[in-house]
Amino acid sequence: MQEWAEECARHTAGTCCAPLSWSRTVDRAWVHRISVAEVLLTDVRRCGPLSFCAAAAWTRSHPSFPRGRDDRHSPWMLVETLRQLGICIPLRHFDVPPTARFLIGDVAYELDPAAEPRAPHGASEITCLASVGEVRTDRSGTTVTGLRMRVVFLAGDRAFARAAGGARFLDAARYAALRSGAVTAMAASRRPRPEPALLGLESASDLVISLEGGEVLLDPADPRHPFLFDHGTDHVPGMAVLEAARQAVALRSGGRLIRPLSCRMTALRFTEHAPPAVIHCAEYGRSVLFHCHQGAERTARGMLRYR
Repeated sequence: MQEWAEECARHTAGTCCAPLSWSRTVDRAWVHRISVAEVLLTDVRRCGPLSFCAAAAWTRSHPSFPRGRDDRHSPWMLVETLRQLGICIPLRHFDVPPTARFLIGDVAYELDPAAEPRAPHGASEITCLASVGEVRTDRSGTTVTGLRMRVVFLAGDRAFARAAGGARFLDAARYAALRSGAVTAMAASRRPRPEPALLGLESASDLVISLEGGEVLLDPADPRHPFLFDHGTDHVPGMAVLEAARQAVALRSGGRLIRPLSCRMTALRFTEHAPPAVIHCAEYGRSVLFHCHQGAERTARGMLRYR
């Protein structure tokens, strides 16, 4: 916590003069969401050349990632807030064009369970202190093509988590050339699936894995899931890959490992809709290493750490 406090102090030295607002969400286009209900950010302001202050409202009753029995929010709220910041800040403050395609390269977070907030009535008001680095541009030096972001999360004035990630931005023509021939349609399979409760889920529609021949497959039960597949995409989104890994770990541990306190994931290449990727995981004490394979290719790898 001391390291987090020092990191917060560096950020707050340049905080905005005006207080942040949690009264309404930002424009859904700024966070690439179709459903307004899935927008978490309510305010984003520049604090310095490469530092930003933001407000996020974590609802008490998120349909996909509800709070636990002890009223703690799902850790995926951290990841989704980081994702939304990683879109909103480049669009609004680095002149990345709205037609650009955003590709996540890696994501990580660390959560302090002793400091994290419990869900109150309504929503938790979360303050996000973000810093941007490793900004990359095209040959002209005028168009931003990628960056890294680090975020410290506070409830009130208490830091309880930090997260980081990197992304790159492709123009429409380059992305179309890169993804020519990609399968965009996705259909639910009839493969057997685990019981949702074993994986810490309340609904079978939240399952993103199935079973076949002793292997765990990345195979969403609901191809139009309101959170994981809020809009159509020609590949499996990183959030769905991460949730599939979490579900695979929960399954392999017999429901013992449900809520990761930290994670990291690197996307090595696109995870396609078909054929379904195979998820492998191996437990080492409190940590579980995972990777996704599709044919002969490894598409993602990472680590989840538990209490």
